[in-house]
Amino acid sequence: MELFAVSDLPEIRAGDDLAAMIAERVDLRPDDVVCVASTVVSKAEGRTADLEEFPAGPRAKEIARNLEEISGDEKDPRFAQAVLENSTDVVMDEPFILTEAPFGHVSVNAGIDRSNVPDHDLLLLPERPSQSAERIHGNLPESPPVIVTDTSGRPFRHGQRGVAIGWAGMPASRDWRGETDRDGHELQVTVQSVVDELAGAANLLSGEGDGGDPVVVVRDWAFGDHDGSDNMFREMRGDFVRQALRGWKYED
Repeated sequence: MELFAVSDLPEIRAGDDLAAMIAERVDLRPDDVVCVASTVVSKAEGRTADLEEFPAGPRAKEIARNLEEISGDEKDPRFAQAVLENSTDVVMDEPFILTEAPFGHVSVNAGIDRSNVPDHDLLLLPERPSQSAERIHGNLPESPPVIVTDTSGRPFRHGQRGVAIGWAGMPASRDWRGETDRDGHELQVTVQSVVDELAGAANLLSGEGDGGDPVVVVRDWAFGDHDGSDNMFREMRGDFVRQALRGWKYED
């Protein structure tokens, strides 16, 4: 398997054709996988905003006030309002805001970015990342699969890693259930989130900060002869961590 970054992409602006810009810089194959950072997808889709667009309501003001007391740093209640308006569920609101996006992804601050946003205060996640991936997938030469990636933390571990928030042209997961291990034992529960694993691998190349490359191509990787699944985000009834958080209270 080989991965390489697509270099020399300019600053992405609203209305830019990401598929055309990628196609101009790399000769794609139908079995490649194109990993595109959500930041450039959001910029192309005009998902920028300013804090003044989110006048703070009572809940946002309360959240900002509590976070300010916890951290000792000034918090803008308009940012808390932006997070609330771009979420369908607030999993916890202290010592940080953890929310569910309308498409199911759970992340800190609704995945809203405050860096690398020229001329604006905020960069919101794509509204429907899998539809964004489908659009790029359909417009690329050879129509390779596309994964829209983001970075986020994980419970029980330090640091950020790449994850998939949208995909098209391939299943999200390999389903190994019913297959056997080396000793002939039937696998009962193993479902491998390949879009997350490819997103994580791509993030090693795309990087962070001002030197990053937002598009990475995965070459010579094959899904293999497995059943596929698009079940990525856990439903509440099976998400025991979220159920536990509902009854949890932060104590310093």
